[in-house]
Amino acid sequence: MDHNDIRKIVELMDEHDLSYFHLEKEDFNLKLKKGLDADSVQAAFAAMPAQVAAAPAPATPVAAPAPAADVAPVGETINSPMVGTFYGKPTPDSPNFIEVGDTVSEGQTICIIEAMKVMNEIKAETSGVVAAINAEDATPVQYGDPLFTLK
Repeated sequence: MDHNDIRKIVELMDEHDLSYFHLEKEDFNLKLKKGLDADSVQAAFAAMPAQVAAAPAPATPVAAPAPAADVAPVGETINSPMVGTFYGKPTPDSPNFIEVGDTVSEGQTICIIEAMKVMNEIKAETSGVVAAINAEDATPVQYGDPLFTLK
């Protein structure tokens, strides 16, 4: 493997938001990590089986909103696009991005999910009125977990 191949891999990592890559052959072993410390890598490996299990089974994300529908009003959910820590406000002293009863529009920032020490602004994919906030501030969320219910 030459430098151009490694450059292509790094470009693909950037393009697909990957922070870890591992390729191993008989006489070759390549590990690439971006912006991670040892604890983050271990946390990523611990979270991987949940991601792998959720990705091929489309029933998992669909089944998750059902219990929330029993508690919250029925409506469309905005689900977590990644594994990380949910934050409903930009800083601890700030008000929440949105509250129950607020009207959200497509593209509006509705929360932050911290993943691998990167704060990712999550934007609404649809418009509606917030019927329920299904995630608690500063708690872990998995891919596909319902964050908000809109009506």
